[in-house]
Amino acid sequence: MSAQHEAGAATIHRVVILGAGYAGLSAAIQLASRVGPGENVRVTLVNAQERFTERLRLHMTASGQRLAELSIPELLEGTGAHFERGWVTAVDVNAKTVRIDDERVLPYDTLVYALGGVADTAAVPGVEDHAYTLNSAQDAEVLADRLSRLGRGTVVVVGSGLTGVESAAEIAERHPELNVVLLGRSEPGAAMNPKARAYVRAALDRLKVEVRSGAEVVKVLPGTVEVAGGESVAADAVLWTSGTRVSPLASAAGLTVDEHGRIVTDAALRSVSHPEVYAVGDAAAIRQGYGVMHGTCQSGMPTGVHAALSILRELKGKRPKPFRFGYYHTPVSLGRHDAVVQFTHPDDSPRRLHLTGRVAVRYKETVTAAPWPTWGRMKKMPASGVFWPRGGRFTRVREA
Repeated sequence: MSAQHEAGAATIHRVVILGAGYAGLSAAIQLASRVGPGENVRVTLVNAQERFTERLRLHMTASGQRLAELSIPELLEGTGAHFERGWVTAVDVNAKTVRIDDERVLPYDTLVYALGGVADTAAVPGVEDHAYTLNSAQDAEVLADRLSRLGRGTVVVVGSGLTGVESAAEIAERHPELNVVLLGRSEPGAAMNPKARAYVRAALDRLKVEVRSGAEVVKVLPGTVEVAGGESVAADAVLWTSGTRVSPLASAAGLTVDEHGRIVTDAALRSVSHPEVYAVGDAAAIRQGYGVMHGTCQSGMPTGVHAALSILRELKGKRPKPFRFGYYHTPVSLGRHDAVVQFTHPDDSPRRLHLTGRVAVRYKETVTAAPWPTWGRMKKMPASGVFWPRGGRFTRVREA
């Protein structure tokens, strides 16, 4: 691997991590906590803002609840990692540089690409101009302000996946004066077992959320959502949670990407076209025995940790180990006082076991708050972050 040489100075290996979400922060904290001052490794974490986006709670912010603001520099304190604030505007894989805010150029020897996904507002006409998203805490706060001023009216949540379900339930509970409509192609909780799915539907009914399954939105207009087949749904506010997209930076840089723009990785999470680039979290197309992983916090943090461990192995002249991960649960909040936790097989298919009600609420809150103590432990004992379900036979990739 290449390195930086300066006259009269020791060789410094520069690791630059792009994106400070759950995966990027895990990579930065794990790596920086393991390298001492004499090991000549510089870890730099780049993010557009200092505030950490707590994606697992954005539906709460959108409903008007105040949450703690978490500082990325404070989360990095004590690790030795450097924080660089700015928007990543270009990656040059030939020169091994990253351009920030079109003004600064940051060289690297190893790059960890952790620029996660955002709501896909380009796939349907009108979404970009007339719908709200949960891409950041600021976006969620803008929606919260709109809802607080509606008085009465209809909020349409588009997308019946987990984000849509949690958002619809949270808004309906927090704003009982509003009509909440959940539009989506599939039934809410479709990936759960029948009993858990029925519980989700009953909770939405209790909260008076109007569920319209089998609906495909084809256009969003001011005050209206148009559905395939000619139906129109009146909407005073539209929240878009249907589908995600990733930054085009990876494709523009010449990295090999899949049909969704995610970086295609080898078994160790390195880009198949540029092995000095690691891809983690939502930005990566990571293949396991059950197929390509989908992005969640439970899988994102392990990818970041694994990338850090792999970089350290390479710096010591060792071959990085393959990454393996098996899913184990799907926790879904249904307002502040109800929830469902669907336990899963490693391939994310549902088990019979699930939790509901108060027990599920406590479980979900524990999971949501888990990153902070996990990162705190990693700072003191980096090895504490390397434990996650490997998935057994489900995750073994058989060579063709």
